[in-house]
Amino acid sequence: MTIDITVDESGDPEFAATVEAIVDEPAARMGHPFDPVPLHLKAVDGDGRLAGGLTAHSVQRWLFVKLLGVAEKQRGSGIGRKLLARAEEIARQRGLVGIYLDTFEFQAPRFYESLGYTEFGRLPAHGGAPQRIWLAKTFDIAGSEET
Repeated sequence: MTIDITVDESGDPEFAATVEAIVDEPAARMGHPFDPVPLHLKAVDGDGRLAGGLTAHSVQRWLFVKLLGVAEKQRGSGIGRKLLARAEEIARQRGLVGIYLDTFEFQAPRFYESLGYTEFGRLPAHGGAPQRIWLAKTFDIAGSEET
């Protein structure tokens, strides 16, 4: 059998959905469907301008924060903390077990740690690429222990 591997530069959402289905179908048969649920939070200032935002999705009862950004002029004002607190509130309401995210060593690892996030992994700094740090926060779920 010959297999050709090519690059799909089109960004075709149908292709991505097909690959997701290949991964999801066996998981669903085992009782663990992926069924990602998106979460997008916007922080808007008094003049209606975007001051920051958070994009995430939940899958397998975890919320993955893909991006958390605050406009440069708004940094240090607590917007990032408020966005993350709101995401945690929504995750708890949805019955999720926790949140995980990643940041680079030059970004905000201490910010997340100050909010109760614990490091669980790193990609090493290598060849000029900075360390990437993975952090998680679990929720106290009734009847189970927090890790």
